[in-house]
Amino acid sequence: MPWPRNAAALLRRASWRAVDRGALSEYELENRPQGGSLFSVIEFIDSHAHLGDPAFDVDRDACIERATAAGARGIVCIGESLAAAARARVIAETHPQLVFFTAGLHPHDAASADRDRDLPILEAELRAGARAVGECGLDYHYDNSPRETQRAVFGWQLDLARRFRLPLVVHTRDAEDDTIAFLRDAGRLGVIGVLHCFTGSTALARAALDVGWYISFSGIITFKNWKDEEVLRLVPDDRILAESDSPYLAPVPNRGKRNEPAWVAHTVARLAAARGTSVELLGALVTTNARRFFALPGADAPALQ
Repeated sequence: MPWPRNAAALLRRASWRAVDRGALSEYELENRPQGGSLFSVIEFIDSHAHLGDPAFDVDRDACIERATAAGARGIVCIGESLAAAARARVIAETHPQLVFFTAGLHPHDAASADRDRDLPILEAELRAGARAVGECGLDYHYDNSPRETQRAVFGWQLDLARRFRLPLVVHTRDAEDDTIAFLRDAGRLGVIGVLHCFTGSTALARAALDVGWYISFSGIITFKNWKDEEVLRLVPDDRILAESDSPYLAPVPNRGKRNEPAWVAHTVARLAAARGTSVELLGALVTTNARRFFALPGADAPALQ
């Protein structure tokens, strides 16, 4: 039986908490997965949010409350610089057992990095409870830092993750060959990580999966110009994560707005549709996987042995 033409209006009145108490997107209505109830809460963990960004200064606590109401069981607040890591730690300390933090140096800022000055500060943040090293990696699209310098700073952080037995949160754009080389190095060193906000090729995805890494998808996969359905199905159930990358990349139907963790539910629904499973199951998978990867409370086993 086809859904009524006023389905979106009906859903607005239904108080479906999994999508910010609002209507489903047109995509979710038309591509709802078989066997899943649209009216149940989708649990998820936002594996990558920049809650320390000034865009959240006006309503950060309210934003976190909206995320928990939408089904968030955790939010990983990314520290992509020394200053961002310090802010992320404070936010995590203010919201214990819900918000967790990371510490690293973004490739955009590699040119200003100083190993002797910055590594001790990063080490202190890791000892203070950071769950991963990053956001780090390579960005050859913008080339805000020389590529050789980006590779060097990424290498520092790979070694840092090895020494602290922590995973890496990796940004990569237009740098697949060098990223694959780093993945192979990480595999030899026994370091795992996640390729966040994944938009790369299936070859890059396979290279990451081959060395035990995870892949995280953001709201980009809800955009009309997203075409790579194969990679959404390629990632095994035990290696897939979902993220907001907020305040950036708000998913449809909120594209163009400031993003926030509550809207990860839209990305979970999109992943479920692509993989032919229920939103509840996909939400449970990304929750379990994030707990394991970041060694969060309730994890079935740590990602690193």
